[in-house]
Amino acid sequence: MSHPVYGRIDGPIVIIGFGSIGRGTLPLIERHFDYDADQLVVIEPSEDVANFLHQHKIRHLKTAITRDNYRQVLGGIFSQGKGFCVNLSVDTSSLDILRLCRELGVLYIDTVVEPWAGFYFETTDNEARTNYALRQKVRDEKAANPGGATAVSCCGANPGMVSWFVKEALMTLSRDLGRDDAMPASREGWAALMQALGVKGVHIAERDTQARRTPRPRGTFVNTWSVEGFISEGFQPAELGWGTHETWFPDNGHSHQTGCRAGIWLERPGAITRIHTWCPTPGPQFGFLVTHNEAISISDYYTVGAPEAPDFRPTCHYAYHPCDDAVLSLHEMFGSGRQQSDHHILAPDEIVEGIDELGVLLFGHAKNALWYGSRLSNAQAMRLAPSQNATGLQVTSAVLAGMVWALENPQAGIVETDEMDHSRCLEVQRPYLGPVEAHYTDWTPLQDRWELFPEDIDESDPWQFRNVLAS
Repeated sequence: MSHPVYGRIDGPIVIIGFGSIGRGTLPLIERHFDYDADQLVVIEPSEDVANFLHQHKIRHLKTAITRDNYRQVLGGIFSQGKGFCVNLSVDTSSLDILRLCRELGVLYIDTVVEPWAGFYFETTDNEARTNYALRQKVRDEKAANPGGATAVSCCGANPGMVSWFVKEALMTLSRDLGRDDAMPASREGWAALMQALGVKGVHIAERDTQARRTPRPRGTFVNTWSVEGFISEGFQPAELGWGTHETWFPDNGHSHQTGCRAGIWLERPGAITRIHTWCPTPGPQFGFLVTHNEAISISDYYTVGAPEAPDFRPTCHYAYHPCDDAVLSLHEMFGSGRQQSDHHILAPDEIVEGIDELGVLLFGHAKNALWYGSRLSNAQAMRLAPSQNATGLQVTSAVLAGMVWALENPQAGIVETDEMDHSRCLEVQRPYLGPVEAHYTDWTPLQDRWELFPEDIDESDPWQFRNVLAS
């Protein structure tokens, strides 16, 4: 297969972190960019990757990026004021590294607003631990220092790709309703379109069915992507973008008094908070209300009117059913009250079946609900790119798309994926996504419930969060 080269990256390319996503991103960088091979550096404290990087003649800086050394380490590598920093690590402050790269004139991308080590489990203020709070600090930095070197914040599969799917889904819905609206050219235009189409909210609806033959060993947390990342976000409070159609407020819910006002959080970990949702393969299913940046950014981006009293805002949240081994791992972890000592990410060659079905479920409109997304299998992922399963490829291909967009827009300042040219990004990413499909459904959260036990639901409006919340 031939692969397009999207441009040249002058100066160093630094990949911070070389876990499953870093290892999967590397071959995409090698395929799609022109650069000086001796300028590629992987910063990863683990010795486990040393042989792989040595065999591929890639410079390995075996150190951890910390609050104390990040300026010295990265400032030394990017001393010429050019290059690209690809931050794919846990326990490194996205905001601090982003700010440094912009000071140096270096392009930057990450997949999450990550704090320094210790933040997730040592911070006792749950509101401060929300993604709302972490995101708001990046938005404050953007407001205080507009323009300048491009830094793409939160550009993986989700957050990231799913924001591009929302726009594709809106245009699909417009055509199928016989409206055929012109594609909006501004945030205000997109928000007005969502309001006009009658969309009440968005689930980031995902079902991961990838599986291997061998049973999960007790005491091992098994996942299809970063175990550390999943545990960290799973222990954060459940949170969601809060829509204007909502008439009920959860007893354990809290709103924010500063910032964009687009989200709320619950006094409960996201990884044990269940919701009703829908995906094409399973149909109705339980998902976990795990916090993600896109839950807030999408609700914020599609707000019409003043943030404190909007005319329209969609509800938005993640609705995630991870692979079965990860569900069992969560049950074991929360049941025992302690994290497993062993972590394992399912490698492509040990997965024998399954797909990662990741999309956006736009609901509440005249056609009820529309799921739009990627239905990528592990077998397809292995044919399309090395070193990653389906979950990984959905993330790394979004990193690739974000890098291409940044290279083509080098002075865009700090941006989220909602603010980028979704058509261009998906043009780059789509070859790696397998089937990208639209599916309508007449399912609502009022269906497929057990009638033997009374529930506190609102039958007058199926799409109230009160009905979506299962526990």
